[in-house]
Amino acid sequence: MDFKDIIQDIYKNVKAMEDCGALPTYIPDLAEVDPNKFGVHITTMDCQNYGVGDCYQKFSIQSIAKVLSLILAYKLLGAKIWERVDVEPSGNAFNSLLQLEVEKGIPRNPFINAGALVIADILLSELEHPKAEFLAFVRDISNNENINYSSQIAASEKEVGFRNIALCNFIKSLGNIKNNPADVLDLYFDICSLEMHCKDLSELFLFLANNGKKITDKTPILTETQSKRINALMQTCGFYDESGEFAFRVGLTGKSGVGGGIIAIYPDKYAIAVWSPKLNKKGNSYKGMKFLEEFTSVTNLSIF
Repeated sequence: MDFKDIIQDIYKNVKAMEDCGALPTYIPDLAEVDPNKFGVHITTMDCQNYGVGDCYQKFSIQSIAKVLSLILAYKLLGAKIWERVDVEPSGNAFNSLLQLEVEKGIPRNPFINAGALVIADILLSELEHPKAEFLAFVRDISNNENINYSSQIAASEKEVGFRNIALCNFIKSLGNIKNNPADVLDLYFDICSLEMHCKDLSELFLFLANNGKKITDKTPILTETQSKRINALMQTCGFYDESGEFAFRVGLTGKSGVGGGIIAIYPDKYAIAVWSPKLNKKGNSYKGMKFLEEFTSVTNLSIF
């Protein structure tokens, strides 16, 4: 299938829609992003590579980076990682403190903020230089040395991250944070500040459509079983308490971020990234969700 005309047509349709979303004002720097930005890029297993709109402008990928930190922690710990974090949909907002006390400090899944903080704690324990080694890992699996943290975004989040500070200290009190909470939070905020554009994202995440192997040289990043587990978690938990709606309307495995980005994957077929900064009430890109719903409806290429 030639995606170029399809993507162009859907892009024009969605771009013309009224955007009922809003910028995330609780992170000061994200509230300053141009709300009219909109980009899409697809990378396929048969070597198609096409983008439209603002697909080459970098943005803060935020919680999409939680997939990457989870993958590195999974490589380091193997199945033991699931002793520290569960694999169930949360049914609550991404920054909720509910459930933690009842479930003895074990976050419901690694993509809510509580779970991502535990993953950051694991990386602190397992890596000698966590920030540098995590960044090197991301650059390696993407074959892209230009990926970097945004010190400005990280600083902006640290200034207002009171809910995450509370979450981290609460989990510490329940015994599932092993390191100093201040160090865990520092790493967590840097991980979320990673900047990429849509092309970067679609190329990076294509390995999850390829059974965990790089497309370029077939180097395994994850085992096939591990890749299946990550895709399953993205399917059931990648959009917080809107994950069921995304599966129902779009039918792909994926992950969103409050920077307005979404990465979506069809195993054995493609990875597609969308960026539109205004978010719906659940914290996911309003136009990004609309685009992907129309894309899978027109192409009939979804896993459901």
